[in-house]
Amino acid sequence: MSVTIKDVAKAAGVNMSTVSRSLNDSPLISDKTKERVKKIAKEMNFEINANARTLITKRSNTIGIIYPEEMQDFNFGLYHVSLLNNLRSILEKEELFSIVTFPENEYTKKSNIYTLISHKKVDGLLIIDENFKKKDWNYIKKNSTPCVFLHYVPNIDILDEIDVITTDHFYGGKIAAEYLLSLGHRKILYVTKDSDEQEYRRRLEGYKFALAEAGVEINKKDIIKTKFSVESVREFVSKNIELIKTKTAIFVLNDLTAINIINELNRYGIKVPEDISIIGYDDVEGLDHFCPELTTVHQPRESISKLGCERLISLLKDSSRKEKLNLQVRPSLIIRNSCKKI
Repeated sequence: MSVTIKDVAKAAGVNMSTVSRSLNDSPLISDKTKERVKKIAKEMNFEINANARTLITKRSNTIGIIYPEEMQDFNFGLYHVSLLNNLRSILEKEELFSIVTFPENEYTKKSNIYTLISHKKVDGLLIIDENFKKKDWNYIKKNSTPCVFLHYVPNIDILDEIDVITTDHFYGGKIAAEYLLSLGHRKILYVTKDSDEQEYRRRLEGYKFALAEAGVEINKKDIIKTKFSVESVREFVSKNIELIKTKTAIFVLNDLTAINIINELNRYGIKVPEDISIIGYDDVEGLDHFCPELTTVHQPRESISKLGCERLISLLKDSSRKEKLNLQVRPSLIIRNSCKKI
C-alpha cells in the first residue's frame, strides 16, 4: 500500500498542509521543520502526486521544448539531437521534466504550443524554431508564459520582445575561411544548403568577408546550393566533378554532407586531404570515427543549452523581468586531419 501525505503528517506530528508546504519549500514553514518533514518523507519513500503538486504550487515542473519539423531530417537531426540531450541533462539536474514536440500537431495541424499552455502542461518553453508563427507568440504573451528562443532567431518581427541565444554564424563562416586561407588555399568551393535560412546566409557573409579581407575574389559559380541528402551529394559530385578537380578545398555547411562528399570523391580517385581539403560545419558526435577525421566548425550547443536553461529558470523565478537577453555565442574551429597545407 502506498504511503499517503496523511501518513507522513502523522509520523512527523504535523498537519497535512504543513507537509505539503514543507515538500514544496514554502517560506511559511521554518527551515528546521521543512528539513525534518523531508527527511521523514524520504525515509517513508513518499512522493507527492504530480497532480497534487500542480494544484498546490500552480507549477508543473515541466518545460516544453519546441523543435522544428526539419529535425526529422537525418542530416539536421543529429545536431538537434545533441542540442536536445544537453538541454534535457541540464533540466534534469534542476529536477525539471521536459516535453519535446513540434510547433503543430502533424495530423490536426493544431498548435502544440496552444495545447501545452492551455492545458497547463508546462511552466515555460525553450523554442528552437525559425519559422515561428505570430499567433503562437501572441498566445505565449497573453498567458505570460516564460520562454527563451535558442539556436534560431524567429523570422517574425519580435526580436525586441524575446530572449534569444544563438550561434554567431557569421563568425563561424569567417573562421572556416580564415583557416583554409592560412593553409594557402585560394581555390575554394563553397557548398551550402538549398535554403534561405538566416543561419546559412550569415555563414556565407562571414566566409565572403574573410576572403575579401585576404583579397581573394569569389566567383558565383564557386558557391553551390544543394540538398543535403545522399542522393543529392551523388548528383552534386557527378555534375561538378570537373569543377571540383580545379579546387584545392571545399567548405561544406553540414558535417554528414561533407562525409558523403568525401566518400563520393573516393569513387573518382580523389583523396582527402591528399588531393583536396574539406572542412565541415556543426561538429556532430562521431566525426572522429571517420577516415579522415573531419575538420569542422563546432556549434557551441553546450553553452547555448546552459545559458538558455539558466535564463528560463531565472524567468520562472521572476517573470516580471523586463530586460531582454540577446546573445550570440561564438563557435570554434575543431582541427582534425581532413585539411592540409599547400
